[in-house]
Amino acid sequence: MLIALLVPLALAILLFAFILVRSAIARRAVPSLEMIAVGAVVNFFDTLGIGSFATTTAWLKFRKLVPDRLLPQTMLTGLTPPSMLQAVIFLILLGVLVDPVLLVGCIIALLTGGLLGAPLVARSRVWVVQMVVAAALILAAIMYTLANLHLMPGGGLASSLPLPLMIVAIAANFLFGVLLNFGVGNYAPSLVMLSLMGMDPRLCFPIMAGGAGLTGAAASIRHIQMGKIDLRIVLGLAIGGIPAVLVAAFIVKDMPLEILRWLVIVVVLYAAAIMLRSAITGYRERRHPAETADEARASGTA
Repeated sequence: MLIALLVPLALAILLFAFILVRSAIARRAVPSLEMIAVGAVVNFFDTLGIGSFATTTAWLKFRKLVPDRLLPQTMLTGLTPPSMLQAVIFLILLGVLVDPVLLVGCIIALLTGGLLGAPLVARSRVWVVQMVVAAALILAAIMYTLANLHLMPGGGLASSLPLPLMIVAIAANFLFGVLLNFGVGNYAPSLVMLSLMGMDPRLCFPIMAGGAGLTGAAASIRHIQMGKIDLRIVLGLAIGGIPAVLVAAFIVKDMPLEILRWLVIVVVLYAAAIMLRSAITGYRERRHPAETADEARASGTA
């Protein structure tokens, strides 16, 4: 069963790499040293359990490197190559210990949701994307806080789930796949849900990483083909992230992260506030364009 997952994952890696490199050459996209460094940092800590979606979103928002409407799909595409590498590592190390029906079911559900969600984010209004990303950042901050206060579910020792809970987990992963396209990472909600159901937290990683790797590849290929991403950012995150994953997984493996999480909480909440404000402004402009224009003129002449 593990081979049945690793083979399509390997094919997805090759196809994704071919399409990404071809598009980068066609558009003459060159990554900046800044984004290579960001990719290295966020993916290093992602492999150790901090998560990369919220921190990457916060940095891109602070630096105003990507328009808000392109932020989720750009980030997802750039973080996909490191996620695929994580998937290979965790599947080989821990995948054989997980119930194959649960493992495959969750991965297929996440993949299906990711494919269906890719066109949604491209067609969504900017303020909707901003609102979803702001909610994701707030959720991430809550998860980090719970982890630091040792209030996260400890999980159990199970490597499988009863059939009713397995169905719930698979259905939830479909939703997580859709939300991946909006910049909502699947690691935190999956870890909390499966731990509450009694799963061994270590065995959640093959499920989360395997699903994220395949889903990210499939959704990102669609985003590259649609062209609504910033390839310079994508390449930087990918180039910096791949070696960082290897270092974290095989050399560092573990380090104290509590202080870093508190810092991340502050940064992520600030980014969420900025994104939420932009979403509210965009919604008001859509509902009352004349009033918004009058306010803008008034503020400009004040």
